[in-house]
Amino acid sequence: MRDEKELKNLKKQIHYLKGQLEGIEKMIDSGRSSNEIYVQSRAVEGGVQRLIYNLLENLLRKELAEKIVKVVNECPGNCPDAEKIEVIKKEFPVMEFKKVATIIKEMEEIENRLKKYNQKEK
Repeated sequence: MRDEKELKNLKKQIHYLKGQLEGIEKMIDSGRSSNEIYVQSRAVEGGVQRLIYNLLENLLRKELAEKIVKVVNECPGNCPDAEKIEVIKKEFPVMEFKKVATIIKEMEEIENRLKKYNQKEK
C-alpha cells in the first residue's frame, strides 16, 4: 500500500464506519427500535463492502502489478518459474479481484525462489 491518497481515503472510510458503529451502540443504549438498528447495521455492512472493494480493487491490484514487474525483471525468460509468471502476466488484466491476494502471495514465493536462483547463476 503505497498511494498516500488512496490510503487517506481508506482511513476516511474506516473513520466513518467507526462513527456508524458508535451510533448503533448509542441506539441500542437508548432503546431505539430493532428496525432502526437494523437499517443502520445495513448501512455499516454496505460501507464495509465498499471498503473491501476499494482495498482489493485498487491497492491489492497495484501491489500485484508491482510484483509482476519486479519478477519479470528478475526472470528474463529462462528461470524455473518463467511459464507461471507468463500465465499470471496474461491473466492479470482480467483477473477477478478475489484471486489477487492469493496471486500476490504466490508472486512473493516466486520472488524468493528467483533470488536464490539468481544467486546460484552468479
